[in-house]
Amino acid sequence: MRIRKALKSDVKQLFLLEKKLFSKESFPLSKGSFRYHIKNSSLFVMQEGYDIVAYVLVLVKRKDAKLYSIGVDDSWRGQKIANRLLQKSIEELRKLGFVTLVLEVRVDNLEALALYQKIGFEIQKRLKAFYGDGCDAYLMKLHLV
Repeated sequence: MRIRKALKSDVKQLFLLEKKLFSKESFPLSKGSFRYHIKNSSLFVMQEGYDIVAYVLVLVKRKDAKLYSIGVDDSWRGQKIANRLLQKSIEELRKLGFVTLVLEVRVDNLEALALYQKIGFEIQKRLKAFYGDGCDAYLMKLHLV
């Protein structure tokens, strides 16, 4: 397995993985969105053979960096792939001079919360009814320097 920057030729696989992982209520990314983010954001993929099994998308604007989405194919869960992708993104953001990385996460996503806290993210505040189904979110921040 290897981590690399996403390429335009990855759009179809990324879109299929997204559809598999996220329901319509979660507002999955479209092919057009992936094309845009490959050019304008930080998008890394985990590749096994010819298959993309996971990705991490960080939005980068001027001085701000925001973890937008991370997805790991169900058959590859439990192998620390999300952790490896996040570490790669953090390394890249540090090289680019970013100071903080923020994210929102569902309060009921205990697996993701544990991962983010293990990496060093801290809860900043609770966002009431942040998601379409009424679930709250935590706004979390990681200091990169």
